[in-house]
Amino acid sequence: MHVAQVDEKADTPIADEERAASEDEKRQWRTREDQASIANDLTSSPAENAPDPDDEIYPEGGLEAWLVVLGSFSAVVPAFGLMNTIGTFQAYLSTHQLREFDAGTISWIFSLYGFLSFFSGVQIGPIFDAKGPRILVMAGSVLLVVSMMLLGSCYAYWHFIMVFSILGGLGTAFISVPALAAIAHFFQIGRGNATGIAVTGGSIGAIIFPLMLEELFPKVGFAWSTRVMGLVSLFLLTLGNVLIRSRLPPKPGGSVLPDLLIFRNVPFSLTTVGVFFVEWGLFVPLNYMTSYALVSGFSTTFSYQILAIMNAGSFFGRWLPGYVADRIGRFNTMILTVLLCLIATFALWLPAANSTARLVAYLVLFGFGSGSNISLAPVCVGQMCKTEEYGRYYSTCYTIVSFGSLTGLPIAGKILSANKGHYWGLIVFTGACYAGGLIFFGAARILQAGWKPTTKY
Repeated sequence: MHVAQVDEKADTPIADEERAASEDEKRQWRTREDQASIANDLTSSPAENAPDPDDEIYPEGGLEAWLVVLGSFSAVVPAFGLMNTIGTFQAYLSTHQLREFDAGTISWIFSLYGFLSFFSGVQIGPIFDAKGPRILVMAGSVLLVVSMMLLGSCYAYWHFIMVFSILGGLGTAFISVPALAAIAHFFQIGRGNATGIAVTGGSIGAIIFPLMLEELFPKVGFAWSTRVMGLVSLFLLTLGNVLIRSRLPPKPGGSVLPDLLIFRNVPFSLTTVGVFFVEWGLFVPLNYMTSYALVSGFSTTFSYQILAIMNAGSFFGRWLPGYVADRIGRFNTMILTVLLCLIATFALWLPAANSTARLVAYLVLFGFGSGSNISLAPVCVGQMCKTEEYGRYYSTCYTIVSFGSLTGLPIAGKILSANKGHYWGLIVFTGACYAGGLIFFGAARILQAGWKPTTKY
């Protein structure tokens, strides 16, 4: 009975008019919704509306993913550990095998090492994208261990160039690029945290190696001290070779040739320049801090422990900001930590003189800030590309950065000589580098996410 009444009403002209009016109201409502949606799109931030450059689904954890992080951690202990021990070698060689050379000349050994560590990535990154990490990590392991084993037999300047700079630099490059790039295959949301955990291996190496060398130099000599480093590295790199792997298939038709056309991406170019300035300044304290302490009247024991203190701060700096970055934004965190390095350099190191408390405070704060720079820079680069292109973007960025590593230490050495052994000019140069990094990272962040400081990017 009720159904018949409803059907009868539906056939009346009045019902037809009511339906037409209802449909007209719905069309108007949809139009207002579309207009509101367009207005929202125009007023919301670029970071919120930018398309995700990577639609791949990531494990974000699990046994296989964390074993890759463990393998990367093990591999970067000797790779980045050696890189962060160059100050100990600079101080030792300047008073032993290479005592007839000035500081600027000796620094070319370590600047060339840093240059090759980064510049070689222009080829290594694309090879990783096309072939995976296995052969790269294996080749790097052989080069790095051979470098450490032969280092003890060096006594001439060109020996150190060949063994430390070339063999060690290439070995570090072959290990570091795939070790970090492989993590990006397993993490997207937690990439900053996972990369930070892996990169803390460099801080562990940079704590262990200087303390080990300080203890072994007077007991077994330079040759066996470096060979012990080589044996420790062999064990850790073996573990890295077993655990590091990629997850995504090689990019179809992927080329192993570099692609400099990606610099047409303006935010990426600004980020690259920002990393350049940061790395330009970073290696100066790492290389000259031990010599600075010796000249400033600190004890020999304390002077050789300085890098261990700095890298103790770096340990927390490499992990904690990565964890924070996944929550407040990677570029936001990077900018804050670069600012910390800038303030610490001018407020603590420049007026430190012979104050132990002020110098230790600088070492801890700068170590924390610079450690986060090291772990966050690759993550910031990875935010601008698809995962299967990460190796190419990472290596192209660090190819440019490598020229900062090549020139920074010799420039600092010349500044030191021009100031007749006084370190204030070298310290100002370091601070100026971080000021440049702050400007360019800030510009990249503004282009991508706008001026609003609370926008996560």
